[in-house]
Amino acid sequence: QVQLVESGGGLVQAGDSLRLSCAASGRSFSIYPMGWFRQAPGKEREFVAAISASGSSTDYVDSVKGRFTISRDNNKNSVLLQMNSLKPEDTAVYYCAAPKVTWYSGRTYRNGYDYWGQGTQVTVSS
Repeated sequence: QVQLVESGGGLVQAGDSLRLSCAASGRSFSIYPMGWFRQAPGKEREFVAAISASGSSTDYVDSVKGRFTISRDNNKNSVLLQMNSLKPEDTAVYYCAAPKVTWYSGRTYRNGYDYWGQGTQVTVSS
């Protein structure tokens, strides 16, 4: 059974940085793409970033390009989201996600993921 556990959220001020981490277990981590999504109050869950199994390909939603970086450590079965220059509009619950399949092809859509973590709250004050 695949389990995803996020950590690293918190309350920060605009302009600060946070690093989210997602620990994966239950299957071979290194052959699957991974993604990060977020959901703000009253809004749909939206794609934030994704990374291929090898880490050679990444995608980002336009609103975070240049500020967020997704990476992975296949030796530690973890995927990271480094968030810099945070803005109040980044406030949301952030979710780690994984698909059942191993191919990537820019997996930027919610239906492309089958397993989800419980989420970690990120709050950015102005």
